[in-house]
Amino acid sequence: MRRFFAGLATLLVLAVVAQFFLAASGAFDTAPNEESFQPHRMLGAGILLLTVLVTIVAAIARMPGRLIGLSGLVAGLAIVQFVIAAIAKAFDGTAGELVFGLHALNGLAIMTVASMIVRQAGQLSRPAVPARQAP
Repeated sequence: MRRFFAGLATLLVLAVVAQFFLAASGAFDTAPNEESFQPHRMLGAGILLLTVLVTIVAAIARMPGRLIGLSGLVAGLAIVQFVIAAIAKAFDGTAGELVFGLHALNGLAIMTVASMIVRQAGQLSRPAVPARQAP
């Protein structure tokens, strides 16, 4: 179960990397509009579901409390992404753009925490190496 958790966490990191790619491709489209960001929004919803799944699997796999907490933190940060986007759309002009800047920073926080989870989960999923006995 720990290997499954590590695999899901790795999938989450890959999805976040793809999310940055989709955001950039939407922003640098020849004529960026709402439709340019549709793949970014759709993957964002998938990432939110994946973060909840990662948290549930962490608890079922009886991962250390710190990893369960970090998994929950990523799920919370994913929810904050939608809140930031909604707030930014409520503002016009420069204020909305500044709030959207927080969306990108929060995305970096998600990437950082998800990467920490992958590293720690990978260490925990490896079989213990038996100590060599002295002759």
